[in-house]
Amino acid sequence: MFMHNKKLQYTVRVAEPNPVLASFMLEQFGGPQGELAAAMRYFTQGLAEDDAGRKDLLMDIATEELSHLEIIGSIVAMLNKGIKGSLAEGALKEAELYRSLSAGCSSHTEALLYGGGPSLTNSSGVPWTAAYIDSIGDPACDLRSNIAAESRAKIVYERLINVTEDVGIKDALTFLMTREIAHQKSFEKALYAMEPNFPPGKLPGMPEFADLYVNTSKGDGDVDGPWNSGEQWRRLEDVEGSIPLDGGDGMASVKLSATEKKAADALFMRTMSDPESNPLTGADLGAGPGAGNTSVPKE
Repeated sequence: MFMHNKKLQYTVRVAEPNPVLASFMLEQFGGPQGELAAAMRYFTQGLAEDDAGRKDLLMDIATEELSHLEIIGSIVAMLNKGIKGSLAEGALKEAELYRSLSAGCSSHTEALLYGGGPSLTNSSGVPWTAAYIDSIGDPACDLRSNIAAESRAKIVYERLINVTEDVGIKDALTFLMTREIAHQKSFEKALYAMEPNFPPGKLPGMPEFADLYVNTSKGDGDVDGPWNSGEQWRRLEDVEGSIPLDGGDGMASVKLSATEKKAADALFMRTMSDPESNPLTGADLGAGPGAGNTSVPKE
């Protein structure tokens, strides 16, 4: 059961209304790296988690992310406060109102449809979607994804901090950014509390390929490093001369019944191309300048 405390987790102090900045802030309200996506990601993972420690961690952080959603939403609402009142009370002349409404990417949508409140969209007005949630139900996978999600969210907060001079907003955003750091640390500890945790899943990899680095990008710019050389790696340089790696013929095959083979052969014969043909096509008949060579002789 959830209970709501009317006090924000961190105080929001906005110096003055700014609908353009409000639009930017929506990135962390309804965007892919935002607080709603984080809350839903961890909440759904927590519901399916059997390990008591990870379940408690995920539900704690999911609930805190909802409080962060409230902070961001409050910032957006305060930044839109001026245009909300002007729109509702008709306080601005038409031209001034249009300028205010169109000042930000989606501020007009917030003002007209949401009355100045935060919309579940990103900063470009794209609606929030559950497609942002990338959980797969394996803790080694999901915890790594959660670590990456917290890292991305921190970077977005850094960028938002850099686009405003409002001291109060910077302070609140810095708090939210810092909580992303704390959550990343918690998820990393939870990941490494499982031994082993790599590779994810139950099935082991094929030993002959688990240490193989395939150098498929050739030419100037080849760089050696711990990701492709050293004790952990065997390098494959002659890629073309070494495939297929399994020692087979490198072709795709399937065993068909007599009936299936007869139908497949009939389809092959019916759709076989004639490499000697040079048919007259619509492109030939309608060709104009810039069409290149065609089957229609030039006059």
